[in-house]
Amino acid sequence: MVLPKTRHIPTRSCVSCGLKLPKRQLIRIFRIPEGPLRVDPAGKGTGRGAYLCGAASCWERGFGKGILERGLRSPLSAADIEYLRSYYQENLQENAKENLIGLPAGEN
Repeated sequence: MVLPKTRHIPTRSCVSCGLKLPKRQLIRIFRIPEGPLRVDPAGKGTGRGAYLCGAASCWERGFGKGILERGLRSPLSAADIEYLRSYYQENLQENAKENLIGLPAGEN
């Protein structure tokens, strides 16, 4: 009997909550040296990166407590924070609401 080969699935941790998930389920934020902060949906951009899950609380905690700054090893400017907030509102906020639908009462 031949067993199918299992592929290695890389995991990463959310810098805010520490939740370990497959790399593709987290959002990578990266900064190139002397350059702007960007969100990397493909996960292939060059530069120092940090990962956040899709939870709004993780994004706010990442900005407010300096967690994202530590992960990126560089300070966040007001423009960086505004860019990330607008990215979250445009791309992830609706998905976060959809993920809460269907959970048993008390878990959402």
